[in-house]
Order: sequence, then C-alpha cells, then structure tokens
Amino acid sequence: MKIRLRRIFRNERGISPILATLLLIVIAVAAIIVTYAWITTYMGGATTHAGVYLQKEAVSWGSGTPKNITIYVRNSGTADAYIDKVYIGTSENNLLLQTDVAFNPSTGFVGKEGGVVAIYVNYTWTSGQWYYFRIAPKVGEPLTFQAKAP
Repeated sequence: MKIRLRRIFRNERGISPILATLLLIVIAVAAIIVTYAWITTYMGGATTHAGVYLQKEAVSWGSGTPKNITIYVRNSGTADAYIDKVYIGTSENNLLLQTDVAFNPSTGFVGKEGGVVAIYVNYTWTSGQWYYFRIAPKVGEPLTFQAKAP
C-alpha cells in the first residue's frame, strides 16, 4: 500500500511558483475590489441625514435703522422642517428668544434635502462683536453657530 501511494505522489507535479503567485495576486485584487464597492455603497448611504438636519448657509448683517440680521438656513435632512424659534446672544449662555422675526417663505418652511429659508431678525448689533445663534425647528435638533459682525 505504501509503495502504491508513493508511486502516485511521485508522478504528480504541483503548479509552478509563477502561476501560484499570479493566482494569489488575482484573489487579492478581487477582494480589494469587492471591499471598495461595499465601502463606497455604505458611505454613499451614510452621508444623507434622516429627519431634519439644519445647516447655516450665510449670515448677512444689515445696516439700516433698526439694524437687522439675515440668516440663510438649509435643510439637508430627509424630512421637511419648520423654524419655530430663533435665539441670538453675545455668549452661548446668554441667548435670548427673538420675537421680531420674519421668514421667507413666510411660514418658516424649509423643504427637505436642500430647501432654504431666509430668516430676518431686527437686532441691534455691534461691529466686531461675536454673536451666537440657535435656530430651533419644531421637530429635530437645533442649529447652533456663531458669527462675527463686520
């Protein structure tokens, strides 16, 4: 029996080292491509925000009488948003609810995935001062940021 097995193995030849190396390279490249495709698919879906996600587009400082501030806010979330409250102050701990506020559109509606609303606030601001803002939607997390008056 041992002689027979030796004769079988003695007659068999393995694959060449060059072919083995090429085979390993092909398998590695295929694994990298599959991993890359999976990660890009995952990251593409992870970049959208569920619900309301407000972002500051711009802040414009008006110099009329009374002075005013125009805040442009974009919703990049997947749900519609309505602006409920606007707070402004000179520090994070000193934010005051603003009552003299107008919106464009007038309902304070910010459409989903790219909708923009302009918020007009009559507020006497001082040049060179940092101001803190909190824009609170009816549903979702508020947008908090700071900006320096020109």
